[in-house]
Amino acid sequence: MSDDRRELLALVNATRTCLEWWRESGIDSLGSASPDVRGEGDPKPESVPTAHNALPAPTTEIPAAQPYDPLQVDFLTHPGVRESLSLPDLRAVIGDCQRCKLAPHRTKLVFGVGNPNADLVFVGEAPGQDEDLRGEPFIGRAGQLLTEIIVKGMKIRREDVYIANIIKCRPPNNRDPEPDEIAACEPFLKHQLELIKPKAIVTLGKFAAQCLLKTRTPISRLRGEWAQYQGIPLMPTFHPAYLLRNPADKRLVWRDIQQVMSALGLR
Repeated sequence: MSDDRRELLALVNATRTCLEWWRESGIDSLGSASPDVRGEGDPKPESVPTAHNALPAPTTEIPAAQPYDPLQVDFLTHPGVRESLSLPDLRAVIGDCQRCKLAPHRTKLVFGVGNPNADLVFVGEAPGQDEDLRGEPFIGRAGQLLTEIIVKGMKIRREDVYIANIIKCRPPNNRDPEPDEIAACEPFLKHQLELIKPKAIVTLGKFAAQCLLKTRTPISRLRGEWAQYQGIPLMPTFHPAYLLRNPADKRLVWRDIQQVMSALGLR
């Protein structure tokens, strides 16, 4: 396939995915979205439940898995992505990615780390400054808190789970990821999840949950309730960066993590 053909397919795929994401999320204009959280660098506060919209008590019951629908495969995704049989293969296909406007601003592409056969995958928003410099997700202050949740809370090793983000390049000044950037990167995350085949996914923050679940529902309403992503049970919770600014809500995240532990037989 020629470079021109490859670039055209990438552009068509990004445009189509972006439009579908807007439609399914209920966004009817470029100015109608209202982001409320940051990445791993300098987070903005997320909305939290109040007394009048308190969340129901979490349960440990995991929803029944639904079969994956092959008709939902995006056949405009670059063939190299679909045909990758391992995470190293997929990383090689991504290469020195120039598929969106974030590429000129990054230091290193942040692909993901962990066990390629992990039962549990954590999906965050975007790399921060520390992650951009080292090319590894969740190693800054928010990453240290995530490591504590995994190691001290769940009593498993960080390297036994898999950790990734919905986009693989740091947005300038840690701004929110934009729809076209998410659309360009989403096929990579989707195939990562297809290759890993985890038993559960934990999304961290608004953007990860809304991207995988195709919803605009606020994270304060999503967290603590099991959902499904292509047949995989998914638990949305707050981003560790949010918890750094709102430590009192660590108890809510711990409740969510306890549900995940119960579902995976870790407690």
